[in-house]
Amino acid sequence: MTFLSQARAQLVTTIFVGARQPNPMASVSDDTLSSVLDYSQLAIVGCSATPGKAAHEVPAYLQRHGYTIHPVNPFADAVLGEPTVDSLTEIDPATQIDVVTVFRPSDEVAGIVDDMLARRDSVGDVEALWLQLGIHDDNAVKRAEAAGLTVIEDRCMMVEHGRLRK
Repeated sequence: MTFLSQARAQLVTTIFVGARQPNPMASVSDDTLSSVLDYSQLAIVGCSATPGKAAHEVPAYLQRHGYTIHPVNPFADAVLGEPTVDSLTEIDPATQIDVVTVFRPSDEVAGIVDDMLARRDSVGDVEALWLQLGIHDDNAVKRAEAAGLTVIEDRCMMVEHGRLRK
């Protein structure tokens, strides 16, 4: 990583989450990160309609970089020009979802993983779970991994995209 990309990653991390860095226990290889970044259809649970919030700015960045976002937000009709649904279970089964990206408090992760695994069982699509910086649930992560999903936790998808997709 060049000095400039390190500085940019640190700046983005500082802006969105303070000085917090990824949890070293959430170690994952660049190859794994890159393989998840290769997917294009993202369900964004907790996608915000409020500019300036990480849950708005990160999906906006991903959308600008070619990802299709499917916002999950029960308090908005649309986010970033896309219609919202109230929960992951309400995304049309005909809509491909590759990665579920979470911007919700850690205590909500177990329910999100329940919905994600139910969708995977019925629709057969979800391949990965991405928990943004500061979001943890060890038991939910273990369940997702046991079901064969790739799990990224305590990392910012925007930062990792910027670092690995120069």
